[in-house]
Amino acid sequence: MTTHADPPGQRSLGQLVSDLSEQTSRLVRAEIQLAKTEIAERAKLLGAGAGLLAAAGVLALYLLAAVLMTLVIVLDLWMPLWVAALVVTLLLLVVVVVLALVGLKAVKKGSPPSPQAAIASVQADVDALKGAAS
Repeated sequence: MTTHADPPGQRSLGQLVSDLSEQTSRLVRAEIQLAKTEIAERAKLLGAGAGLLAAAGVLALYLLAAVLMTLVIVLDLWMPLWVAALVVTLLLLVVVVVLALVGLKAVKKGSPPSPQAAIASVQADVDALKGAAS
């Protein structure tokens, strides 16, 4: 085996190919390790972001409750407390029903979840191949 002190002209083609293979292998391993490290760092950021979003969602539920209570208190200035609570409850019921109906319509529109365009494209390809074969 030659040392690095040998002039480049005295190394055989086999040795050069072996060196190239070894260096390529090291480069690929280094690139894979870099990719793993980068993905791990991004996964940590995604996890932290998801945790913060979950906390924001929980606090948003508390905020909704506070807003509804505030609305009941404000309406209590003009009507009895039980009527104010009933008005807010009915208003919330209307919002829930409307959201449920819109969501149900979207689910029915998207159901069944089959890739219609892709199926049509594949069928066109099959028909084209059948036409070319005959």
